[in-house]
Amino acid sequence: MKKIVWLIIGCLAIRLIGLNQSLWLDEAISARVAKDLTYTQIIKDFSPNDFHPPTYYLMLKAWTGIFGYSEISLRMPSVIFALVTVYIVYLLGGIWPAALTGLNPLLVYYSQEARMYSLVTMLLTLCLFFLVKKKYVWVSVLAGLSFLTFYGSVFILAAMTLYLLFNKKYKAIILTNIGPAIALLVIWPVMKLQLHNSQEMLSQVANWSLVLGKANLKNLLLIPMKFTSGRISFDPKAIYYLVSGGFAILVFSQMVKRNVYSFIFWFTLIIGTIFSIFTPMLQYFRFLYLIPVMGLIINKNKFVLGGFMIFSLVYLLNPAFYREDWKSLAVKLPNKVYIISSFSDPVKYYDAKIIIQDSRTKPLEKEITVIPYGEEIHGFNHNNYLSKLGYKKIGETDYRGVAKEDWHLIY
Repeated sequence: MKKIVWLIIGCLAIRLIGLNQSLWLDEAISARVAKDLTYTQIIKDFSPNDFHPPTYYLMLKAWTGIFGYSEISLRMPSVIFALVTVYIVYLLGGIWPAALTGLNPLLVYYSQEARMYSLVTMLLTLCLFFLVKKKYVWVSVLAGLSFLTFYGSVFILAAMTLYLLFNKKYKAIILTNIGPAIALLVIWPVMKLQLHNSQEMLSQVANWSLVLGKANLKNLLLIPMKFTSGRISFDPKAIYYLVSGGFAILVFSQMVKRNVYSFIFWFTLIIGTIFSIFTPMLQYFRFLYLIPVMGLIINKNKFVLGGFMIFSLVYLLNPAFYREDWKSLAVKLPNKVYIISSFSDPVKYYDAKIIIQDSRTKPLEKEITVIPYGEEIHGFNHNNYLSKLGYKKIGETDYRGVAKEDWHLIY
């Protein structure tokens, strides 16, 4: 018992490093929803235009109503969910899988993010716990909650159903799917609107499919690479691919075993890949909940654990790998800024007084500041647009992936 206590303390300690780093776009959206909308508005007004169920936002609103809206407060629920996940894995497989889960670099990164991924990972790991323990009523309840938190959980739930089918647990299949069925009925009015709005988004926003995750070789290869080395990347790329790819091959070579965990891991990825051929969802972070399963498959491996620790520390101790630095950017902005309005939540979070003007409108000032964030998705090129209007770029500063450009009217 002492080992798991110290492991959880250690996992908490490393997650406190850089926890107050800048929010990025999606986290700022989470903050706005929790702060500005009522519980009813989250469900009726926000969710139909989002792509996730409302459960996480409802939880975050309750949390921030008590603890406030700082970066640390917004992210602390995700930290807590990650620590609970580590403990559940310990109950399933002992200290080694728990350590592999708690120190995994991708899980460390997303346990510092004010989004729903850490919550659904905890729920699905708990679901797996009760599946192994043959407590099918609890599997059903947690499966339903998981679906109401993140639609992508359906892939691992389908894999669990296949596992029960191959083991001829027909009554268990019916029982475990009652929860998800009820969840689907509850969320269907919202989900139907989301599906309709997502189709409109795909038709109206030029390159929206870029953020969804098509079933292609690149997105497939990113899963083992990001699962093992996290969100870091560095130049020269050849060295990065050699190190990260080599480590991924080594780790995934340990992943083929004849047990429940290996079955669920691989069938989840297979089902998710097939589904993404028709509806793009094949992005590595959407399968984050498989990392605890990966730890249970690998079990005892000092080299893999050491690699996870190194990659996690490289991320945590080097701010260059942190999220987009909207916090520093906001300090340098004038009282009005040009940006595609749907991407302006981080600016508003850090300085609500700044006037937001959509980049696609004609400027009236001689001197303007532009943040060209997200333009590729909308198929908009501010350089061409402003140049035709007689503007010239006179300065540019990068804030960890977010650029601020100053433009001057020359004629």
